Amino acid sequence: MEKPSTDQVEHADNQHLGHLSNQEDHGLGKWQSLKKYPWTFACNVTGIPKFRKDFGHFYEGDWVLEAKWQSAFNGAPVASAVVGALCSGQIADAIGRKLTIGVSLLITVAAVTLEFVATTNEMFFGGKFLNGFALGALASVPITYIGEISPLALRGTLTCLSALAYCIGPFVVALITNTTGTYTNRWAYRAVFVAQYGYAALALAFIAFMPESPWWLVSKNWDTKALKSLRKLGYSEDEGAKTLANIKVTLEDIKRETEGVTYLECFRRSNLRRTIISILPLSIQALSGVIFAAGYSTYYIQLAGYSTEMSFRLQIAQQVCSLVGNVMSYFLIDRLGRRNIMIYGLGVLTVILMLTGGLAVVGAEASNPNSGGAIKGTVALILVYCWWYNMTIGSAGYTILAEVSTSRLRIKTIAIGLALQNALYTMWSSVPETASRTYAELDEMFVNEVPARKFKAYQTDAEAMGVAVKEGDVSV
Repeated sequence: MEKPSTDQVEHADNQHLGHLSNQEDHGLGKWQSLKKYPWTFACNVTGIPKFRKDFGHFYEGDWVLEAKWQSAFNGAPVASAVVGALCSGQIADAIGRKLTIGVSLLITVAAVTLEFVATTNEMFFGGKFLNGFALGALASVPITYIGEISPLALRGTLTCLSALAYCIGPFVVALITNTTGTYTNRWAYRAVFVAQYGYAALALAFIAFMPESPWWLVSKNWDTKALKSLRKLGYSEDEGAKTLANIKVTLEDIKRETEGVTYLECFRRSNLRRTIISILPLSIQALSGVIFAAGYSTYYIQLAGYSTEMSFRLQIAQQVCSLVGNVMSYFLIDRLGRRNIMIYGLGVLTVILMLTGGLAVVGAEASNPNSGGAIKGTVALILVYCWWYNMTIGSAGYTILAEVSTSRLRIKTIAIGLALQNALYTMWSSVPETASRTYAELDEMFVNEVPARKFKAYQTDAEAMGVAVKEGDVSV
């Protein structure tokens, strides 16, 4: 009988240890995992009057920001985030997750500095555009990193926790603008940029203590470094050896299915199904109306008749609702399951949006005695929407994104999902409503650079002239 080779024996040992580690992961609860691996857990200025004065022009008694610059400031960082997310997939596979995050944070510091010192629209646009690249990378790489270092019992909770960043940022901005938004100097809006320095500095400080992803290290055949990384994450020597074996077996099995680690591989064989499943939740997020609730809530609250001061307070309340929803998702993600949270969560969001639209129709009728209450009802439903969104699809989408993708292509699949999501967000910022508009009206609105979100309510000169002629106020 032929004696087995050393490689065959090592592979058999790795398989045995890998299966043992896999079974032990299922046996650990959340609290046990948290105690055992503590490091895995550790690990809108355009509405401000002074900003419009510095970067806009005086028109009909007020300072306004040109429509083209509004679109540029809102759309540019989202568009560049698409490129940043896609590029980060290739870069993170080449130089590692930890270094990619560090470089992205340094780019953010440079971009924020450009925004802070900007005195022209062009310079401010440059800062926003540059920051988009970094934010695209910082949206995709950390999710990959969290998915790779998290124990099984904590993976759902920790990937939901990554969505907390999308709640804390707007919350801090709302608090700052509520305090400084009425200042008459540049600090009315520069205070928001300074806050970004704080977050970047805090993240850079933690980078030094972050262990590199053991999955990436094993993919580079750096097993010794992978073991050191696992020990930093809280694994004992024996546990680290078993986990390392599990990683190696998983990557070897995937190699038989995938020919390489290029973006093209994400659309081949079983990876195509994984990619589609991964990107659908993020696409649903972008199409569910969240960009309206999150980005234009203050604007519509003011349209509802609330004062500027009250609208900012309601914005803070909105962010608190989002934070509460995100925290609640930690306790539901494993108990209810990802699929149930996504499907039923989206169903309830649909009902909320339909009710909001119905109340808005009632509120639009000035002769209706209930119009005031209906408008306030729409504002209340926006707050409910933000709470429910962050408790369901706003959090679960990132968990599915991190879990469904295959290990070798995880960073690239996540990058594709986030790039598509940002591309859809760009659509919300740039595609106007053209229904029931004549070509003459559309020509006028584009010449006048009307923002996309104002197309539906905008009254053109051509429209006003047509009404006047019809009523006999103007002779033909």
